[in-house]
Amino acid sequence: MTETAPARKIAFASFVRRALDDARAMRAWTGTEVSRRTGVSRQTINRWVRGDWASDPEVERVVAFCEGLGLNPAAAFAALGWDRAAAPRTAATPPPMDPDVEALLRRLVDPAVSEAEKFHIRETIRYLAYRPTLPADVRKRDERAG
Repeated sequence: MTETAPARKIAFASFVRRALDDARAMRAWTGTEVSRRTGVSRQTINRWVRGDWASDPEVERVVAFCEGLGLNPAAAFAALGWDRAAAPRTAATPPPMDPDVEALLRRLVDPAVSEAEKFHIRETIRYLAYRPTLPADVRKRDERAG
Protein backbone atom coordinates (compact mmCIF):
# COMPACT_ATOMS: atom_id res chain seq x y z
CA MET A 1 0.00 0.00 0.00
CA THR A 2 1.17 3.52 -0.66
CA GLU A 3 1.50 6.54 1.57
CA THR A 4 -1.97 7.62 0.44
CA ALA A 5 -3.46 4.50 2.06
CA PRO A 6 -5.10 6.42 4.95
CA ALA A 7 -6.75 8.85 2.52
CA ARG A 8 -7.94 5.98 0.34
CA LYS A 9 -9.33 4.16 3.37
CA ILE A 10 -11.20 7.27 4.49
CA ALA A 11 -12.56 7.91 0.97
CA PHE A 12 -13.72 4.30 0.55
CA ALA A 13 -15.20 4.21 4.06
CA SER A 14 -17.18 7.37 3.24
CA PHE A 15 -18.39 5.82 -0.02
CA VAL A 16 -19.55 2.65 1.76
CA ARG A 17 -21.16 4.63 4.59
CA ARG A 18 -23.10 6.78 2.10
CA ALA A 19 -24.21 3.68 0.20
CA LEU A 20 -25.44 2.06 3.42
CA ASP A 21 -27.22 5.25 4.52
CA ASP A 22 -28.96 5.48 1.14
CA ALA A 23 -29.99 1.81 1.29
CA ARG A 24 -31.47 2.38 4.76
CA ALA A 25 -33.23 5.62 3.82
CA MET A 26 -34.48 4.76 0.35
CA ARG A 27 -35.08 1.03 0.62
CA ALA A 28 -35.43 0.51 4.38
CA TRP A 29 -32.73 -2.18 4.19
CA THR A 30 -30.91 -3.29 7.30
CA GLY A 31 -27.22 -4.18 7.29
CA THR A 32 -28.24 -7.84 7.08
CA GLU A 33 -30.41 -7.13 4.03
CA VAL A 34 -27.59 -5.23 2.32
CA SER A 35 -25.31 -8.18 2.98
CA ARG A 36 -27.86 -10.64 1.59
CA ARG A 37 -28.55 -8.60 -1.53
CA THR A 38 -24.89 -7.87 -2.31
CA GLY A 39 -23.32 -11.16 -1.30
CA VAL A 40 -20.74 -9.31 0.81
CA SER A 41 -20.63 -10.34 4.46
CA ARG A 42 -21.61 -7.90 7.19
CA GLN A 43 -18.15 -8.32 8.71
CA THR A 44 -16.49 -7.24 5.47
CA ILE A 45 -18.83 -4.27 5.06
CA ASN A 46 -18.17 -3.24 8.67
CA ARG A 47 -14.39 -3.46 8.12
CA TRP A 48 -14.75 -1.26 5.02
CA VAL A 49 -16.75 1.31 7.02
CA ARG A 50 -14.09 1.36 9.74
CA GLY A 51 -11.22 1.46 7.22
CA ASP A 52 -9.92 -1.66 8.92
CA TRP A 53 -8.18 -3.47 6.07
CA ALA A 54 -4.53 -4.20 5.47
CA SER A 55 -4.76 -4.89 1.74
CA ASP A 56 -7.13 -3.55 -0.88
CA PRO A 57 -10.65 -4.97 -0.95
CA GLU A 58 -11.19 -7.67 -3.57
CA VAL A 59 -12.44 -6.25 -6.85
CA GLU A 60 -15.18 -8.88 -7.08
CA ARG A 61 -16.55 -7.95 -3.66
CA VAL A 62 -16.49 -4.23 -4.41
CA VAL A 63 -18.33 -4.85 -7.70
CA ALA A 64 -20.87 -7.15 -6.00
CA PHE A 65 -21.49 -4.56 -3.28
CA CYS A 66 -22.04 -1.80 -5.83
CA GLU A 67 -24.19 -3.85 -8.17
CA GLY A 68 -26.32 -5.14 -5.30
CA LEU A 69 -27.07 -1.53 -4.37
CA GLY A 70 -27.46 -0.31 -7.94
CA LEU A 71 -24.30 1.79 -7.82
CA ASN A 72 -21.64 2.27 -10.44
CA PRO A 73 -18.48 0.43 -9.31
CA ALA A 74 -16.40 3.20 -10.89
CA ALA A 75 -17.32 5.45 -7.94
CA ALA A 76 -15.92 2.88 -5.51
CA PHE A 77 -12.84 2.42 -7.68
CA ALA A 78 -12.28 6.18 -7.68
CA ALA A 79 -12.55 6.26 -3.87
CA LEU A 80 -9.98 3.49 -3.71
CA GLY A 81 -7.70 5.33 -6.14
CA TRP A 82 -7.59 2.41 -8.52
CA ASP A 83 -6.23 2.99 -12.00
CA ARG A 84 -8.63 5.48 -13.51
CA ALA A 85 -6.65 5.58 -16.73
CA ALA A 86 -7.32 1.93 -17.45
CA ALA A 87 -9.77 1.32 -20.23
CA PRO A 88 -13.23 0.74 -18.82
CA ARG A 89 -14.64 -2.72 -19.25
CA THR A 90 -17.18 -2.84 -22.02
CA ALA A 91 -20.51 -3.81 -20.60
CA ALA A 92 -22.36 -6.64 -22.22
CA THR A 93 -25.39 -5.61 -24.22
CA PRO A 94 -28.32 -5.87 -21.86
CA PRO A 95 -31.06 -8.29 -22.86
CA PRO A 96 -34.20 -6.75 -24.29
CA MET A 97 -36.47 -5.46 -21.54
CA ASP A 98 -40.13 -6.31 -21.21
CA PRO A 99 -42.26 -3.25 -22.08
CA ASP A 100 -44.12 -3.52 -18.76
CA VAL A 101 -40.84 -3.41 -16.83
CA GLU A 102 -39.75 -0.37 -18.87
CA ALA A 103 -43.05 1.34 -17.99
CA LEU A 104 -42.47 0.67 -14.27
CA LEU A 105 -38.93 2.05 -14.47
CA ARG A 106 -40.22 5.20 -16.18
CA ARG A 107 -42.79 5.65 -13.39
CA LEU A 108 -40.06 5.26 -10.76
CA VAL A 109 -38.08 8.19 -12.20
CA ASP A 110 -41.10 10.34 -13.10
CA PRO A 111 -41.25 13.36 -10.76
CA ALA A 112 -45.04 13.54 -11.27
CA VAL A 113 -45.51 10.13 -9.61
CA SER A 114 -46.01 10.32 -5.85
CA GLU A 115 -43.49 8.83 -3.44
CA ALA A 116 -46.25 6.63 -2.03
CA GLU A 117 -46.91 5.09 -5.46
CA LYS A 118 -43.17 4.63 -6.06
CA PHE A 119 -42.94 2.89 -2.68
CA HIS A 120 -45.71 0.45 -3.67
CA ILE A 121 -44.08 -0.24 -7.04
CA ARG A 122 -40.73 -1.01 -5.34
CA GLU A 123 -42.36 -3.24 -2.72
CA THR A 124 -44.25 -5.21 -5.37
CA ILE A 125 -41.09 -5.64 -7.45
CA ARG A 126 -39.16 -6.77 -4.34
CA TYR A 127 -41.86 -9.29 -3.47
CA LEU A 128 -41.89 -10.74 -6.98
CA ALA A 129 -38.10 -10.76 -7.30
CA TYR A 130 -37.44 -12.63 -4.07
CA ARG A 131 -40.44 -14.91 -3.65
CA PRO A 132 -39.62 -18.60 -3.70
CA THR A 133 -40.13 -20.32 -7.01
CA LEU A 134 -42.55 -23.20 -7.14
CA PRO A 135 -41.15 -26.70 -7.75
CA ALA A 136 -41.54 -27.85 -11.36
CA ASP A 137 -44.14 -30.52 -10.51
CA VAL A 138 -46.41 -27.93 -8.85
CA ARG A 139 -46.09 -25.58 -11.83
CA LYS A 140 -47.00 -28.37 -14.28
CA ARG A 141 -50.02 -29.32 -12.16
CA ASP A 142 -51.17 -25.68 -12.13
CA GLU A 143 -50.70 -25.39 -15.91
CA ARG A 144 -52.82 -28.51 -16.51
CA ALA A 145 -55.54 -27.21 -14.19
CA GLY A 146 -55.60 -23.73 -15.80
